Amino acid sequence: MEKTLEFPDRLRLIDDRSTAFRAAIAAAPSLDVQVPTCPEWTLFDLARHIGEGRRSWAATVAAGPAASGRVPFEGPAAPREREALVAWLAESTQQLLDALREAGPDSGCWTWWDGSQSPQTCGAVARHQLQEIAVHTYDAQAAVGAAEPLPDEVALDGVEDFLFTCCATTAAWPHEPAAVDYHATEGRSWRQWVSADGSRIARLPDAAAESPDASVRATASELVLSFYGRIPTQSLKVDGDGRIFELLEAWDMEP
Repeated sequence: MEKTLEFPDRLRLIDDRSTAFRAAIAAAPSLDVQVPTCPEWTLFDLARHIGEGRRSWAATVAAGPAASGRVPFEGPAAPREREALVAWLAESTQQLLDALREAGPDSGCWTWWDGSQSPQTCGAVARHQLQEIAVHTYDAQAAVGAAEPLPDEVALDGVEDFLFTCCATTAAWPHEPAAVDYHATEGRSWRQWVSADGSRIARLPDAAAESPDASVRATASELVLSFYGRIPTQSLKVDGDGRIFELLEAWDMEP
């Protein structure tokens, strides 16, 4: 699976995962059930977070690169009645999709990841938004007892998005330099280098010239879910110095 998702693919999959999220809301016995993967939230809290976040990002995309930060959510509050909530969520998704289509993938956009390896463009926003709705769809499904793995094409894109967006930094690594490999069983691998210069990531060829200090192998869905704290990294196939993953999880990457 070497194909990289294109902008229209990501918009299609945002719509697909949003539809799956709404299906979980519609199937829940109550909107007051706790979300086991986000224990501080009820299912209603999660739905409100999703809807308000998509509307906020729609406004941020529309504001363009001149925005000084993420544009705050404005609009009708999340309704408590289930049918109205589902309709409000659908409208929230549509606002985001409309804003992204109008702007196009190459338009500049304010983002919080200015020091990463992901560009500050609407295309990168679409990529990260896909991962947010995909992981939260997993959360909603877990709340109703029907959590499913992330779809393969979403998860493979998500591994790279997380590494490039959330792990690349110029903040100094406070430990011994290390190289860490991430292997998706679907056939794609990445290496992360951490040192006093920060953290950089690259996609690996089939055979790397040098062995890493640690590596993890799992499905792409499992890798993404471990990145976002939904499953423990140590439950996956870890080789080498597994302590490095604990240090990575604890690392404060603020420069």
